[in-house]
Amino acid sequence: MNELADRFFAAVTSGDAAALTDMYAPDARIWHNEKNSEETVAENLRVLRWLSRTVENLRYEDIRRYPLPEGFAQQHVVRGNLPGHGPLEIPAGLFVQVRDGRITRIDEYVDSAALGPLYAVSASTREQ
Repeated sequence: MNELADRFFAAVTSGDAAALTDMYAPDARIWHNEKNSEETVAENLRVLRWLSRTVENLRYEDIRRYPLPEGFAQQHVVRGNLPGHGPLEIPAGLFVQVRDGRITRIDEYVDSAALGPLYAVSASTREQ
């Protein structure tokens, strides 16, 4: 499970959509606490590609990973630099379900207050 988790987070930081697609089950769902809604794989990949293009030096730090019978849980801090806004620091936790070596579900919990700068950049990008 650690190998899959390591590959997943490396693919997120590098924006490798092809690798991420291979790691997700086709019908996987990704739930986010700040929106209380689920995304499809395609929707999630769009967000992750945007994140990797927008945040400079995107990285996961202070990682604590815990094996679970059907996957793993991970706590971490997403860090990077957001141009025009400075350092970015988002505490988060994920519960990841895995079946047959592929991610079938992610439940993500983030500090929604820490997302403010990302929302500001996202809104200004849409306005252009």
